[in-house]
Amino acid sequence: MKLSLLSILLGAGMSVPQVYGLARPKEFAAAVRKFPRNYPAGVALMLLATAWFVWNVSNEPIADFSAFKPHMMVGFAAVGLGACIFVRDFLAVRGLAVVVLLLAKLMVDTGRLHLGESPFVPVIQVWAYILVVAGIWFTVTPWKLRDLLEFGTATETRVRVGSALRLAFALFIVLLGLTAFRGM
Repeated sequence: MKLSLLSILLGAGMSVPQVYGLARPKEFAAAVRKFPRNYPAGVALMLLATAWFVWNVSNEPIADFSAFKPHMMVGFAAVGLGACIFVRDFLAVRGLAVVVLLLAKLMVDTGRLHLGESPFVPVIQVWAYILVVAGIWFTVTPWKLRDLLEFGTATETRVRVGSALRLAFALFIVLLGLTAFRGM
């Protein structure tokens, strides 16, 4: 994937919920507060994460483990499916954390090739590493995301300010994709 396309997709994807947060802060806050314990969302995110991870493993040239690769893929798929069945508490947070980790890998891998070409590539790389830390942190302590979401949605003002800041960052990322990363 090209860095420009990735930036546009990331920025656009991040913009949509922020626009909703600005337009309907009460509804947005209510939906956000329900997310950590939303089991259907958790199953969807965990299955997405599992499929994405297994796909990454299948495309990885692991010469030392090539004989075990099919067994590893089945094992990873079983862990993902088993999490949906046996780890129901905060499954949405854990699924999101794994998706965020995989997204960070994609961001780092895509941007690494262009590090010397633009002074703005480190924006994507630093964002990716922030996502890695957040993904690890929320995998281990999923209730911290619940607490953070409750704090961020405690008042309409917090929802609006948070949404506006995230929207500004998302639009900056889209702008990078359309200008500084064009052709990359």
